[in-house]
Amino acid sequence: MASSRRVSALLAGCVAGVLHALPGSAPQAAAYPIKPVRLVVPFAPGGSTDLLARVFGQKLGERLGQQFVVDNRAGAGGTIGTEIAARANPDGYTLVVGTTSTLAINEALYPKLGYSVARDLAPIVLIAQGPFVLMATPGLPVQSLKELIAYARSRPGALSIASSGNGTSVHLSAELFRQVARLPDLVHVPFKGGGPAGLALMAGEVQLMINDLPPAIGPIRAGKLRALAVADRKRAPMLPDVPTFAEAGLPGYESLSWFGLLSRAGTPGAIVTRLNETAAAILDGDRDLRDRFAELGVEPIGGPPARLAQFALEETRKWQAVVKKAGITLDGVN
Repeated sequence: MASSRRVSALLAGCVAGVLHALPGSAPQAAAYPIKPVRLVVPFAPGGSTDLLARVFGQKLGERLGQQFVVDNRAGAGGTIGTEIAARANPDGYTLVVGTTSTLAINEALYPKLGYSVARDLAPIVLIAQGPFVLMATPGLPVQSLKELIAYARSRPGALSIASSGNGTSVHLSAELFRQVARLPDLVHVPFKGGGPAGLALMAGEVQLMINDLPPAIGPIRAGKLRALAVADRKRAPMLPDVPTFAEAGLPGYESLSWFGLLSRAGTPGAIVTRLNETAAAILDGDRDLRDRFAELGVEPIGGPPARLAQFALEETRKWQAVVKKAGITLDGVN
């Protein structure tokens, strides 16, 4: 019941956030921005979120005539930076790049968040999304997803799967795979970040990992890792020879890395609309941005604020179900 109430609250909040984005106060929107805009990234520099935010923020600044200054506020699975944005003045000068973790997964993992996505944040635009990819160390004697599933089922507890940390999207993507594939067990090995996890996988210290594309492309192309399946409905342009999970024999599995732009709830609707229209134009028509996003393994999306609100709601429901079924907690993760 608590989970249902939380989802209902999220839906109500998303609707409220979308209403904030309705046109209004045109003179105020025309003047915005008159000073630099703070773009909070709730993760450390150098990661996928940070790189995407810098590319996107630069483009917004070029269009709107002010700097969009990236402010990295990492910690607690992205909750620290997100809370900063959720407590900022609702004037459009503090924005946040939200992710799968901060807008969906953390709602299920942190029962006492210092903020509510539904109550405290207003959606602006769904920036981009990209698939996760299942990888195996080359020493594992499997060449396909079907062979991996058969191997795992015949050897319960023999295979380990790395993640970038307990409760991360990488961890929950692995758990969703275990649930959908009906595997008896995969030993979860959390690391302090995706970098150490990837190194352990290449060294053969763990056998499997599901990660987003940018850090995986190089090792896969170099033959240091074997890509078995892409967790999207279509193949990834960067890995055209790697099948989707459905093509590889496991329909029903999908896991995406996605990014949205949000402001503090209560931001004037005219400002939200100006940001959304500017962002949508960039995402739809800026060839340089599309090329740079392709290098990061994501595709630009765009659309109205309601699109981000609905997508975040669907993702929240999905990951709440995964967390509940697995009994995952941050104090003792399965």
